[in-house]
Order: sequence, then C-alpha cells, then structure tokens
Amino acid sequence: MLVASLIAAGLRLVQVQGFEAAALAARAELQRATEIDVPATRGSIMDRRGVKLAFSVESRVLAYQPNAQRKAIEKFNREHPDAAQNYDERAGYVARILREELGTRINEQEIVDKLRHDTVFVYLVDKVEPARARRIQQKIPEINVEYRAEREYPNHTLASNVVGAASWRMEDPDVEKHNLHGLSGLELLRDNDLAGTPGRRVVDTQNDGGVVIPGTERDVQAATDGADLELTIDSDLQYFLQQRLSDYATRVGARSASAVIMDAHTGEIYALANDKSFDPSADEFDIDRMSDPAVTTPYEPGSVNKIVTALTAIEHGVTTPDARLQVPGSIRVADRTIGDAWNHGTLNMTTTGVFARSSNVGTLMLAQKVGPDRYADMLNRLGLGQRTGVGLPGESAGRVPPRVQWSGSTFGNLPIGQGLSMTVLQMAGMYQTIANDGVRVPPRIVRSKIYPDGTRVAEPRPEPITVVRKETAITVREMLRAVTQKAPGGNTGTAPNAALVGYQISAKTGTAQQVDRTTGRYSSSQYWITFAGILPADNPRFVVGIVLDAPNYGMPEGRTAAPLFHDVASFLAQTYSIPMSREPSPVVPLIAP
Repeated sequence: MLVASLIAAGLRLVQVQGFEAAALAARAELQRATEIDVPATRGSIMDRRGVKLAFSVESRVLAYQPNAQRKAIEKFNREHPDAAQNYDERAGYVARILREELGTRINEQEIVDKLRHDTVFVYLVDKVEPARARRIQQKIPEINVEYRAEREYPNHTLASNVVGAASWRMEDPDVEKHNLHGLSGLELLRDNDLAGTPGRRVVDTQNDGGVVIPGTERDVQAATDGADLELTIDSDLQYFLQQRLSDYATRVGARSASAVIMDAHTGEIYALANDKSFDPSADEFDIDRMSDPAVTTPYEPGSVNKIVTALTAIEHGVTTPDARLQVPGSIRVADRTIGDAWNHGTLNMTTTGVFARSSNVGTLMLAQKVGPDRYADMLNRLGLGQRTGVGLPGESAGRVPPRVQWSGSTFGNLPIGQGLSMTVLQMAGMYQTIANDGVRVPPRIVRSKIYPDGTRVAEPRPEPITVVRKETAITVREMLRAVTQKAPGGNTGTAPNAALVGYQISAKTGTAQQVDRTTGRYSSSQYWITFAGILPADNPRFVVGIVLDAPNYGMPEGRTAAPLFHDVASFLAQTYSIPMSREPSPVVPLIAP
C-alpha cells in the first residue's frame, strides 16, 4: 500500500510539473492575494449653525477588463464552437445596458470605443448610485464595480472660495482610488483632518487582479473616518454678502471685489466673500475662480489707513478730537507736494474733521508730529505686513517697507495709505482693534473639529494683542462717527450714505491710486476703493471691510463703497436683532469758522 501510494504521488507530480505546469501557472497568475483599501468617510464642512457646506455620499464607478473578457470569449468559443460569441457584440450590449440604466449621460459610441481598446482595465462611468450599480452588475456580471465617495456641495457657489473642492480623477491611475483629496480651500489645507485613515483587507482576486473571489476576505483593518470641521461662517449671511457684493461690483464696473464681516470682539469671520466664485459640484472647475482674493491678493488701502495716524496721535497725546489745525491746501514732504481730494485754501479743521473729511494734508501734519518711529511701531502692532493666521491657504502678508528702507517721501505716502499693501482681512483687523477697545484679535474661520465619536475640539484661539489703551480706542471710534455725519457748513463726512437710521456707525472711506503697469507710475483713472465700518459704534458687534478693484470712477457709486456698507449693516441689524443705539451720533464741527 505504501509503495502504491508513492507511485501514485509520483505520477501526479510528473503530471503537475510536466504536463499541467503551464496551465496551472496561468491560473495562479489570474488568482492572487490582493490588499484592498477599506475607504474612510471624509468629514463634512459645516457653518456655525450646523448647515453642511460639503459632505460625502457613497457612489460607485463602473469599470471593465477588455483583454480578460476577450480571452474569456475566445476560451468559450473553443469549448462551445456551436454557440460562438462575438466580443464586439458584447461591447455593444454593455453600452446599450448602460444607456438604458443611466440615461442620457451615457454616449453608447464612447462606451463601445473604450471597450474596444487593447487594455487590461478601463473606467466606463462614475457617480452611479449603489442600487443602480447592483442592478447593472446583475445584467452584466463581468462588469467591475468600485466604491467611491462623491463630494457634495449642496449650496454650489456658497463660500466655495473658503470651502474649496475635493475630488478624484478616474483617468489618473496614481490617485488613491477610494479616497477624495482636497484641491483648494479648506478641503486642501485641512485634508489630513477631513480625509481620515483608510483601512485594509486582503482578498483573493482573479482576472488580472480585478475581480474579487467571494468569501476570501480576511485580515480586515477598519478605517478611521475623517473629522468634521465647524466654521465660524454663517451661511445665510455669506449668501447675502456674496450676492450683494457681486451685484455692486457689476453695477460699478469693478474688475473684482472682496468683503469680510467679522465679530468685533472674537475676530470670528461670519462671512468672507469675493464677487467671483466657482461651483465645486460642477464636473469642470473654473480654475481661475478657485483662489480666494480676500486673503491672497493685497492692495494699497488709501485713506482707511489713516486710522494708524489717528491711533498713534491720540495714544501719544499729540492731539485731541477737538484740537484745531490750520490745514493749508497742500503740504511738501521731501520732494513731493501732496494735496487734498478737493481744492481749498487754509482751513481751520478739528482733528475729528481731518479724518471725517479725509484730509491728506491734515493727516500728514499729524503724522509728522507723531514721527516715523512711533508710526512704524503702530503699523507693526496692528499686524500689517504679517499674515493674520486666519487658517486659509495662500494668505498674503501684504507689504510694509522696512523702517530702515524709508526715504523722505515714504512718510508722505504711508499715512495716506499708499506705498504699502494689505488684504481686506488685515484692513478689517485694524478696525476690529478699535471696536474691541484697543485689543486686536487675529481673525479665524475654523471654530472646532468634531471627531466621528462626537468629541468636539475647539480650534486654538489666537492670542489677543493689546495695541493701544482702551481710552484711545474709544476716542478714535467716536471720532470716526463723523465720517457718516451730514451737516451744513462743510461739516459733512465722506460717507453720509453709509449711515443707518437708529444706529451709530464708525467708518472710514479710502481711495488709492493703482499703479499703471505700463508706465510704472500711479494711475489718474484707476483706483482701489475701500471702506471699513463698525456696527454699532457705541456697542460694537460687527466689523465690515470692503474693497473694490478699479470701479468706474466716472459714476458716483464707483467712487465709494458706502452704499454697499449701508445695505450690509441693515441686513446685520435685522438678522441679529442688534439693539438700536441709545442715542444718535452727536453732530460735531469738522471745519470751524
């Protein structure tokens, strides 16, 4: 019996190694252990009230293995010559079924062309509902069905420059198949938090590793889902700001526009908008609109920067709100002669009037009393020339020339908002400082991170920076109420149309010449129009910053963003039920007789 068994085993060994070796090797090649990702669910991005701005849904991708199916049909035809099959006919059948199940999104000829390729593997269609994919696979057993997570953006363009986009590409074999990846915005910057960690499982596969053999799953490692991000954004306010900003920019013919609304005390951003946005749910993104100019694109601020002189002069006792200055029609600074936006002889102006009427000459007179060193220190305290750390990709620090590089004429430019640049966030941050009684709180846009088990971890709060004394901030804030004042005798501020009935408003307008790239000199027709405002001035709740890029300066509304601020302030007052000011802003003299 032992000899007989050994003889049988030997004969079987000869058969396997000699006669069946090639066939068995081929079968082994087609059946192998494969490690497959267990996908993690990408976290959602939501606004401060829990409204989802981005979330993931499960879907399927349909694929095919043309070469393997050709071989299968050839083998079938050899074994069943009386029932021969045709691969091209099968390709047409597959295309027809897909068209019947998925409708007009399917072009039958394109599917047939893909199936006719001499290739191991080809993707056919993505974004298929799981139930529909199962039905298709019942009709076409050889079709491959892969898990996908599709990113949904239910509000389309809403806050898209902030939220960004995440996607995957069927055509790129190097992209991890089962996981979305951030392309822009918070989807990109916080990709590690959102994506989670995929798990792993081992399965046996056949047909070039593309088809899983049922019942072979083992060594499963569970995936760790990604965390949700809760933003400081209010989606209703964001929608209003985007729409109104875009409408205003179109009406005044601006090349672009950006705006921000932030909490006066915490620095939390309630809305951050650009006039142009993109739809991350579209099949093709508008690449040119995917950036966020509100944080990436600095500009010369113009007269909104006069707050630096105001704060420094009051903080160091150089002047008081009611102090009188003899302001001539122009002033000489180094080799430059600088005048005001309107022609005038010598005026007896109050310090409040200098800023409410936005006098370049009066501002430079005060700046010279302050001195360049104290002025430079205030620029630094206000965070100019430094990134805010808001938590968005591509943030610009703007530019402030180093103190050691200042020439005589530099100090004729900086106090009136030329020769330096900032983002709309940095600009609003200066006014947040006076709204918060002299304490600057850097802005932030992510409120907390929420893990899959429900654990909420608040984002680190930025460290507050004391810029000036409380008394100084309150004094400057009260001075700037006169900007929206309307009174006879030359006592009207530069933005009476920004006033809101029932509320005290502190504000500052700005107009900065743009550099003509052709000549390298300041243009006399293209301007940055800026506006910063505080609502309400007597009990600050919100700070609003607006910038318009080269609006039509020939039309009245193209010279100011005050009407836009008025609309935003009105919406804020109603939406957040902000109590009216206890008393109206007092009318103060700007130009004395």
